Amino acid sequence: MKESNEELEESHKESKESNDELEEFHNQLKEFLKGRDKLVILGIGNQLRGDDFAGSLIARKLSKTLEKKDVTVLDGGTVPENFTGLIKRENPTHIILLDAADMGKPPGYIKIIKKDEISQYNISTHAMPLSFLIKYLEHSIKSNIILIGIQPMEMELVDSVSPEVNASVEFLLGVLKKLIKL
Repeated sequence: MKESNEELEESHKESKESNDELEEFHNQLKEFLKGRDKLVILGIGNQLRGDDFAGSLIARKLSKTLEKKDVTVLDGGTVPENFTGLIKRENPTHIILLDAADMGKPPGYIKIIKKDEISQYNISTHAMPLSFLIKYLEHSIKSNIILIGIQPMEMELVDSVSPEVNASVEFLLGVLKKLIKL
């Protein structure tokens, strides 16, 4: 994990702001998770489109180490809307969506994207806009929902993620495991 954090910080080397942003991200996520009873983590992405796979990759890796009954991890792939029924049955108090998002930042940059910011970014390659999915989930189950965006480097037809995005994937895995105490 230490190497992944160092790699991520290396990829965010712009200035001291990078470390401040990582700390702010960690604190925002920690604050979001306060008071959770049931958490659903939904990874979104296309395995055949390079860094677009980041959200799904996190979900797949996290589900291999999951041993908590109050946390459900799902790989929504390119059709996260197909998982709304399962998410509703889980009736979570909190939902974390993970997806690639072109924010105009360096590859691997991570950010909690607020609902009203979603339209500002090019997010993933799936059919239904995430803003619709979030509105539907909020309306149907009244959960607290956030979207964690990961800045891609490459979203062309490539079957692997870039080293920068992979470092962010590992960093997010560590943060999520720590905060939900897996």
